[in-house]
Amino acid sequence: MSLLVIAEHDNAALKAATLNAVTAAAKIGGEVHILVAGANCGAVAEQAAKVAGVAKVKVVDAAHYGDQTAENLAALIVANASGYSHIIAAATSNGKNTLPRVAALLDVAQISEAIAVVDADTFVRPIYAGNGLATVKSSDATKVITVRTTGFDAAANSGGSAAVEALAAGPDLGHAKLIGRELTKSARPELAAAKIIVSGGRGMGSGENYHALLEPLADKLGAALGASRAAVDAGFVPNDYQVGQTGKIVAPQLYIAIGISGAIQHLAGMKDSKVIVAINKDPDAPIFQVADYGLVADLFQAVPELVAAL
Repeated sequence: MSLLVIAEHDNAALKAATLNAVTAAAKIGGEVHILVAGANCGAVAEQAAKVAGVAKVKVVDAAHYGDQTAENLAALIVANASGYSHIIAAATSNGKNTLPRVAALLDVAQISEAIAVVDADTFVRPIYAGNGLATVKSSDATKVITVRTTGFDAAANSGGSAAVEALAAGPDLGHAKLIGRELTKSARPELAAAKIIVSGGRGMGSGENYHALLEPLADKLGAALGASRAAVDAGFVPNDYQVGQTGKIVAPQLYIAIGISGAIQHLAGMKDSKVIVAINKDPDAPIFQVADYGLVADLFQAVPELVAAL
């Protein structure tokens, strides 16, 4: 049995989410291959070949794969799907965009956001915003699966010695063209991969308060900044700060929730954090039900005191 993991990358470096997908594939069992599709992506293939547990890296290097458009990538995956029992990608924006197209083209049911492997046919995935877990079994000959990165440890990015094989590029379908990207640049860690996250909610009151109070705390801790949907909708911070069911799913070592009530949509995105600290003036806030440490206090007083103590 062979499994194909779809590499996520920027044509220069392999993204960390791919390592979690490799671990999920290893738990299923069988020979793990990685598909690297991009433009001038030789360095990515070399990195993928060093990932522990990977037997083979298949590389497709062509200009029309440089932008990682889902239409071209899905067609390439389907063209090379023969012989694979499982096709796996991380449940990131790219994975969620590409793999449903692969499943549709193969006429199989996708298993989305798996967090555990029972056996080669059976997987556990969250339902009802993470309030329930469903165990699902697939009888499809080819199983198309996205996996939550928070459900699987990252595979070691060294120690492997996989063979690298070049594949022929498929045609440029021309269905979509990337016009441009607007990227948020920050010296802080990337939210989805951060070990410490400081997150603010509606209780911050304004964007000015959010930045004035939380940025010094994040700087002291070397943390990424996050937010609840309420804070994003209120315009305090951009969309890419959002943690939750409709934002980013995170599981850092330490998650500090400040002025966040703990709506179910937010909890779905962070309740797997190793240690959760909550600061809220409402003692009945739902966030305290999942918090390891809770402080009932006025955040405008408590946060500066915390920064001063650090």
